[in-house]
Amino acid sequence: MTDFIRDFWEGQAKRYGASHEASWGDSYAIALEIEAIARHLRDGDTVLDVGCANGYSAFQQLDRCKLKFLVGVDFSAAMIAEARKAKVARGLGERVEFHEGDVRGLDFPDAKFDVVYTTRVLINLPSWEQQVRGIAECLRVARPGGLVVLSEAFWEPLQLLNALRALKQLPALVEHDFNRYLKKTRLEELLRSLKLPFEIDEFSSVYYLGSRFLRELVTDPAAFPGYSNPINRIFHDIEREYSGGGFGIQQAYVIRKP
Repeated sequence: MTDFIRDFWEGQAKRYGASHEASWGDSYAIALEIEAIARHLRDGDTVLDVGCANGYSAFQQLDRCKLKFLVGVDFSAAMIAEARKAKVARGLGERVEFHEGDVRGLDFPDAKFDVVYTTRVLINLPSWEQQVRGIAECLRVARPGGLVVLSEAFWEPLQLLNALRALKQLPALVEHDFNRYLKKTRLEELLRSLKLPFEIDEFSSVYYLGSRFLRELVTDPAAFPGYSNPINRIFHDIEREYSGGGFGIQQAYVIRKP
């Protein structure tokens, strides 16, 4: 990862501490992501959270499931420092550990974890080749029969949303400088070439349709800073009951390791 990406996340940790804002301001999308990942965790699992940031999501997974243990890794030292402080404050003991680490070279033995999941970390890598290295590492440390869940941002839904926005003369949504969205077609070609069975959890499609398109047609977005527009909450609630349509930039690929 290039220095400016690391510097950005170091700054986020120092600015926001234990808040979800350290990794993303969109608390509704984070909540949907946490629920999506939780659907694939079981009591007694050993779990690796790759790109754990300040531990905000990891702690919620521990609250939801009786995991044997969870390890969080992040390449930002400041994020890991915040996660460790929060762990002590929560009195979690040995149930969870946090370490500095790089998805391209995870410091764990083969087949150590029942579930390995990424949380918007592959998109911080500057090229597809490096993203493939990260995916390979996640697969390596998952046990046979275990799961790798890639919760990432994808290019094709971004284009679909922008096509809709263009119909109403709205400005296009763009990637941040520190992001390189994955292409679904490329990822699926890779997984098929490796003969890896997978399913797609499209956990945010209706939410994105509402929060990145419809809200700008029925409210004044300037009146609601950040992600505070009430439309976001409404479509978060709808999303929990209904999804689909291909508009969700955030999706989870759930891979079963043979």
